[in-house]
Formats: sequence, C-alpha cells, structure tokens
Amino acid sequence: MTIAIRMLTSLTTIAIFVAVSLFALPANAENDASIIRGAKLYDKWFAVIKAEKPTQNHPAWPAANTKKKNDVTWRCKSCHGWDYQGVDGAYGSGSYLTGIKGVNAMAGADPAKIVAIMKDDTHQYSGLMDEADFQDLAMFVSKGQIDMRKYIDYSAKAANPADAKLGERYYASLCAQCHGANGDKPDDMKKTLAKQLGNPWEVLHKILNGQPAEQMTALRVLDHQITLDLMAHLATLPTEK
Repeated sequence: MTIAIRMLTSLTTIAIFVAVSLFALPANAENDASIIRGAKLYDKWFAVIKAEKPTQNHPAWPAANTKKKNDVTWRCKSCHGWDYQGVDGAYGSGSYLTGIKGVNAMAGADPAKIVAIMKDDTHQYSGLMDEADFQDLAMFVSKGQIDMRKYIDYSAKAANPADAKLGERYYASLCAQCHGANGDKPDDMKKTLAKQLGNPWEVLHKILNGQPAEQMTALRVLDHQITLDLMAHLATLPTEK
C-alpha cells in the first residue's frame, strides 16, 4: 500500500468517525429538549400544552390543606416540591404541606413505569395530556432531577455563596434583555427576580428549565455554578418594582 493510499485511508477513517460523532449529537440534544420541556410540564403542564385550567381540587390533594385550591393542586410541583423531595424537603412545612412524598425516588426509573404511575387511580392524568407530553415529563423525572441540597442552604432558604460579579456578567448576557437591568421585567411579572429568591428552589428550577409558556432560555446544559452566580447577582437587585 502506498503512502498516499494509507493517508487517504486514514483520512477517510477520521472523516467517518467525525461524521458518526456529529450524527450522534442530535440524540443528546433531543434528550435535553425533552427533559427541559418535561420540567416545564412538572411546573405547570396545562400552561405548556395550552389546556384549560382544572377548576376542582385534584382528588389526591389532602383535605387538611385548605390553603391551595383548584388548578394549583394539579401541578406536579405542588405535591412533590420544587426540590422534588415532597414532605422530606422544602415542602415539609408551610402552605404546601401535604405529607406527600417526592419524586426523587423515581430518579433513574424506567420512563414507562413513571408514565404508568401518572395515569394510575391516584394521579388520574390519563387523557389530560398527549403521549409525547407524558414521555417528556417522565424523562424529566427519570433523567432530569438534580440534588438541590448541593446548591441551596435549606436552613437559610438561600442559594450557596457564589460570585455575584460573574453573575452580573452572565445576567447582562443571558437575562437582562427580557428581565431588565433591575430584574423587574416583564411588566406582568408579579414579583421582581430578587423578591422571588424567597423561594430559591423555584428560582433554581426555572433558571435551569425555563418558564412554562414563555420564551425563557433554559440553562440546564451549562455548569450549575453559572446558575448559582446568577442567583448571587439577583440577590443584589431591588426587591420592589
């Protein structure tokens, strides 16, 4: 075999390897997109799919909790928490106390098993969403949960210390166009971003996955330290509009 043929063979092998690698990327991207959409469904599924809001309490919502009603009781996060730990996490007290366990035990579970649970007699979501919606939500529960105890001090109800100066740069590049320099936009946002830090678990979930029915960038695929830096910057912004 001549040197030229050997070089051509080597280059062809490299080209095939690169092509296979590139064609493999969309599968990961599709998983990320499914997990992110599933996280939004976990937040407020009826907003994501533009369905009518439920007008009655979820059948499994404990009668002892009278502080939350109607559509709120149908949101996955309302029972299982923004930190996915239910009664064993941030929802172990407060207005969302239900005594219901989290979904953290289902991390890594077969998505088909998770879908079956969502459709069972307790959850009663069968017919409320399309199969693609169930698959995305199950993907989030199985593959998308993070351990928020690594990032949030539960006793202080605050994100772990981070670099606010770096966060300011990230915010200017990623967030300010929609949320404004002071974190008080859009106008229909009820509370400033700084005020929302009172629930750091929700803020972390939304920064990673976006806001249902809104064109909000999801930062899940970036280093989570960036999210903590962003939250450190948000803490420096005005709390009132």
